[in-house]
Amino acid sequence: MKSDFVRSVRHSFFLAVAAGVFIGVGGSVLLSCDNRYIGATLFAIALLAICTLGLYLFTGKIGYIWNSHTVTDVTCVVVGFLGNMAGTWLSATALRFSRAPLIDVVRPMVDAKLAQAPLQSVLTGIFCGLLMYTAVAIYKEKSTHLGILFCVPVFILAGFEHSIANLFYFFLAGEYSLRGVGFILLVVLGNTVGGMLLPALRTFAGENK
Repeated sequence: MKSDFVRSVRHSFFLAVAAGVFIGVGGSVLLSCDNRYIGATLFAIALLAICTLGLYLFTGKIGYIWNSHTVTDVTCVVVGFLGNMAGTWLSATALRFSRAPLIDVVRPMVDAKLAQAPLQSVLTGIFCGLLMYTAVAIYKEKSTHLGILFCVPVFILAGFEHSIANLFYFFLAGEYSLRGVGFILLVVLGNTVGGMLLPALRTFAGENK
């Protein structure tokens, strides 16, 4: 039993590291595009790869805790977040050396995020969490990538906050302040609430999903 728990946690961590790297790929192409609509659309490559390859992304998993909150599942989500953090740090660190001009692009973005009111960070995080759960649920339940192809550009163009993407942006900008940590935690809270919103409503509606 203990070995199964350790195996699940280890499995989640390393798949989460890979997912974090892909989020870095998506973030880098967004920052590299002069056209924000093209950049937002191409960012979807990250979630397409994550879902298709079965990787572990915090914002895609947190909503499912509503209906499955065993110690193993909760632990895997926490460890998965840490794995996503490690993956985004790896990709951001590599890009700081190989694509240094991106630092000048991401710095104003990070400064704007840090200037947000706390409530704004939470609320925009909720909307992003709702969209990420929707994208993954459509993929799982309908076996189509359409949810990903629409939900990802929508959250970016609408200015909704994605905690893992923001980790990448902050690492790329070299932002390690307590203020930055506070912002990320507020977005994590919003993503968590948003991710669980639809599963909760489906439960209250009498669905067993």
